[in-house]
Amino acid sequence: MSAVLSHDYARARGGRFLLRIEDIDPGRTREEFVAGIEEDLRWLGLAWDGPVMRQSARLPLYAQALERLKAPGLVYPCFCTRADIQRSASAPHGPEGPLYPGMCRGLADPDLSRPHAWRLDVARAMALAGPLTWHDEHAGTIAARPDLLGDVVLARKDAPVSYHLAVTVDDAAQGVTDVIRGRDLFLSTHVHRLLQALLDLPAPRYHHHALMIGADGERLAKRHCALSLADLRERGEDPAAIVAAFRRGAAPLGFRLSDA
Repeated sequence: MSAVLSHDYARARGGRFLLRIEDIDPGRTREEFVAGIEEDLRWLGLAWDGPVMRQSARLPLYAQALERLKAPGLVYPCFCTRADIQRSASAPHGPEGPLYPGMCRGLADPDLSRPHAWRLDVARAMALAGPLTWHDEHAGTIAARPDLLGDVVLARKDAPVSYHLAVTVDDAAQGVTDVIRGRDLFLSTHVHRLLQALLDLPAPRYHHHALMIGADGERLAKRHCALSLADLRERGEDPAAIVAAFRRGAAPLGFRLSDA
């Protein structure tokens, strides 16, 4: 759905529709998945502009951005596991579950030879950046509240960069003016706006759309055995009908759009 809406938005305004492969997770990335994405887009009749950007080829640029945040002490190494956070009685709860309670924030002499992530010190970063806003097509002007997600990870133990930092750097590098994505990423935009300010990067306009859900009300996901576009191709579904439904603001094939 995001691809169709992004493609049409760009075409209607004489802009470019860009394809970016977010392959920073070595444990989950497969070349057949990348090929599948391109095949899906072609099946839907969507053509992207210019070369495909692959995040795995841009790791030095993300490292440079992280170093810029390290210099003023805006990030800190974190040695905690997810289990540590879940067990912590002091972990506050945010809109998406437990927030990191800051056990590693302010360690005097961290041993960087141990596996660690790098977390953003959100309180310190917000104090440095000052009040920020961002704009969503549907919700209007939003006061940035990155603290809603706590001290997010910017570089993981098992990957050199997180989604938050990579997309912020890439949006600026590609000259992205409008980001169209699902409402499940609405809260992430608060963090991205803060990173843009800290790294002196421009802020795009945002358009967060409703999510497709199944007839049972569950969000479409592999863990729920949701149908993929490849499955729909094999079933002989009409791609033009699927795209037409999205363009009407509807969900095709018995799916629904979430109001949340």
